[in-house]
Amino acid sequence: MILSNLKTDNIGAVASTLCLLHCISTPFLFVAQVGSATCCNTAPMGWGYIDFFLLIISFFAVNRSSQVTTSNWMKYSLWLNWLLLFLLIVNEKIAWYPINENIVCFPAITLIILHLNNRRYCQRNTNK
Repeated sequence: MILSNLKTDNIGAVASTLCLLHCISTPFLFVAQVGSATCCNTAPMGWGYIDFFLLIISFFAVNRSSQVTTSNWMKYSLWLNWLLLFLLIVNEKIAWYPINENIVCFPAITLIILHLNNRRYCQRNTNK
């Protein structure tokens, strides 16, 4: 598998960072679009799919990182934060429960920190 040869914690940290930047830049996109065009108040078609694309990448990164970590709490923390991020993104799309959209930043930041911490302190030697 390609992910087994790559540093999945690096991929996970980058995917989480891109997710965070996407979440932060979305309100600015809407403000710019409303200011420039009075006919539409929706995001460009592909903008909403970026959430799920980054979520899929982070799923594989969390999966592989949890397999090679030496710490049980790290494994559970990675999965818990990924699940929280997943539920918040799905809730944002389906609107199950009214939650502030900015709360998505917290699990994204936590995933970045966890991936960086796992990369530095919790790696098992996989070069066999």
